[in-house]
Amino acid sequence: MSERNSALAAHHRALGSELEDWNGMGAPWSYTSDPCDEHDAVRTAAGLFDVSGLKKVHVRGNDSLAVADHLITRDMAVIPIGRSAYGPVLNDDGGICDDAIIFHIAENHHLVVHGSGECRARLEESAAGKDVAIEFDDDLHNISLQGPASVDFLDQHTPIDLPALNYFHQEGTTLFDLPVMISRTGFSGERGFELLAAAEHIVPLWEAILENGASHGMMPCSYTSLDKIRVEAALLFFPYDMTAANTPWEVAFGWAVSRKKGDFRGKEALFAREGQEKVNLIGIVADHGDSVDASADLLVDGRKVGAVTSPVWSHRLNKSLALAHVEPAAAREGTVYALEGETVSCRATAARIPFYDPEKTRTHA
Repeated sequence: MSERNSALAAHHRALGSELEDWNGMGAPWSYTSDPCDEHDAVRTAAGLFDVSGLKKVHVRGNDSLAVADHLITRDMAVIPIGRSAYGPVLNDDGGICDDAIIFHIAENHHLVVHGSGECRARLEESAAGKDVAIEFDDDLHNISLQGPASVDFLDQHTPIDLPALNYFHQEGTTLFDLPVMISRTGFSGERGFELLAAAEHIVPLWEAILENGASHGMMPCSYTSLDKIRVEAALLFFPYDMTAANTPWEVAFGWAVSRKKGDFRGKEALFAREGQEKVNLIGIVADHGDSVDASADLLVDGRKVGAVTSPVWSHRLNKSLALAHVEPAAAREGTVYALEGETVSCRATAARIPFYDPEKTRTHA
């Protein structure tokens, strides 16, 4: 039984979800709709996701910047009010124990939005002895409208100039006359927006988007389709594609590590482990007509060199795709593996990632 409840739970049940647990909240892993149709909606129009299972934590006070900056590998001092930054949260050994987006909301106010790892505990440690108040806000919900039609559609129903809202910028405004914070972020490989609002407003907001968006091809989307689109876009999901055993260097997350900022959690250990990578994150395409097994072994010349972390079947690319961890010496694009899983054995080939829109022209448009 989940400890946390989405205000949209009844809507998910009406769509056929049994609300499986994620991060302590019942989440719609599947609806009665076909996840391939949901996938199509995101790529061609827009799909609406309830991502309220993410935990939202306010950091307020004179030391909010210092605390946020110590928590994450990004340089929060260069993130002005109205912008956010995404990055890994490390443990003291330099391993990834969660990931988070930190929004700079106002002077002395940051909002940490994180996944299912140890972010909250590490945040409390970073805040010890500092002039801040930490407040977990489970009334604050977030839904995500992702897809190329999202911009012009939402722009018709908000007073701000939505097309001018840049990537990883956010603004407090109204949408369908309801108070909301609109953030140009997402987990899809498409241009899209995350909408943060109180529980009492999230339900009419969800209803208004679907009621007005249906004629534009928009539809509610499950986490099964979310998995498909984020693997296509090579977006990592903790703790599958990155774990406490992995440094950012191992999972193509080094871009989020600031080399110029001051101290942050795990910094010394992180830089000591640079160049000592045990695995690399890669993409593979399997010679199979469906999704392969999660955790399937990858072998070269009969020797295990890695394992699948996130497999999906992409009907749009007509390929069996997966993210995987393999030894650096066996990570070169074009390397052929024998994939051995519980139910699937086949060949697989290391491929360039992201599989979809590798230049990221759509998210950054």
